[in-house]
Amino acid sequence: MFFFHINIARRQNSALGAGLQSHPSKNKEHLAAPTTNHQPSPPPRPSPNVFIYPSPAPLAALDHVAMAQWNGTMTLVLGGYVDLEKFRYLYFSLWVLFYFLIVSSNCVIIYVVKIHPSLHEPMYVFIAALSLNSILLSTTVYPKLMVDVLSRRQVASYSECLFQVFIFYSLATADLMLLTTMAYDRYVSICRPLQYATVMGKTRVCVFLALAWFLPACFIAVVIILQSRQKLCSFVLEGIFCNTTVVKVHCSNPMHLVALGCFGIINVVFLPMVFILFTYVRIFWVAFRSRGEVRAKAVETCLPHVMVLILFTFFIILDLMVAVVEIKLSKILRLILSLQILVYNPLLNPIIYGLKMKEIWKRIKRLAPLSNK
Repeated sequence: MFFFHINIARRQNSALGAGLQSHPSKNKEHLAAPTTNHQPSPPPRPSPNVFIYPSPAPLAALDHVAMAQWNGTMTLVLGGYVDLEKFRYLYFSLWVLFYFLIVSSNCVIIYVVKIHPSLHEPMYVFIAALSLNSILLSTTVYPKLMVDVLSRRQVASYSECLFQVFIFYSLATADLMLLTTMAYDRYVSICRPLQYATVMGKTRVCVFLALAWFLPACFIAVVIILQSRQKLCSFVLEGIFCNTTVVKVHCSNPMHLVALGCFGIINVVFLPMVFILFTYVRIFWVAFRSRGEVRAKAVETCLPHVMVLILFTFFIILDLMVAVVEIKLSKILRLILSLQILVYNPLLNPIIYGLKMKEIWKRIKRLAPLSNK
């Protein structure tokens, strides 16, 4: 048995030796092969004339840097929607409904003021201008929202986003300028009635309207130009449209921009509101010291302006909560606050003026087909 195992071992060794002799080149290559790990060769580079399109992927799987350079432009992702795939058509129905109500109600105010010569007074002209401003403000946001909810990607290029911020806040600040002009108009009418025709002439009313839109646009333009030069470190906005959340995508917030923002808040927001409050306090003080007719006129004409001013103040507070103040809000709460910003001011303004201003309400009722003539 021992010799049997030896013979088997000799046959195996002889067969192995024959195999090595029959392939000498392979043996040399095998012996000469380095002991280090073999590095795979890099894949061939594609031709510069051939563009390889990436395969489609869901938004959540896309890298932020890749989204930033999507379509060859710096692109921001609008990440403020909640369960968009589930509530896509609900969102779209809400945007269409809100936009229709805002445009139609404000157009009624403008139409009534335009066709009735008795309403061609500064107070009603300013109300019509405020309604026009609400339509423009809503048109800046709602059509883009409708397109976004029906699109596969909720994105906006950085330049488009800055342009929307410029238009939106120029018109929002113009709202406050118009309210300031309306407060001054009521002050002159009630506290200085003999000088009203001279002070609030047609030319001066046109100048006030022009300044109400021109001055905010100039200031916001300077801010946007300086902001556009900042570097981006993030490409996701926390809202459903471009507002002051844009400042959060920048790598830094230089001191000169902070100082400019404080200057704007003081001069464009705080001082006009102080002036409005001062004029209304003065108006109500004079009214309650006068006879009943003056008091009734003050309450009728000034109360709607005060209510609209309260709404605008609420608009500013909501915008600061959503964008500027560092408050940890849930996504759905942030969405609700954004909806209130877009709905309250432009939709409730015409309702307040239509119901509280008797001259406007009388003419609105005449537009109804079943109204008594």
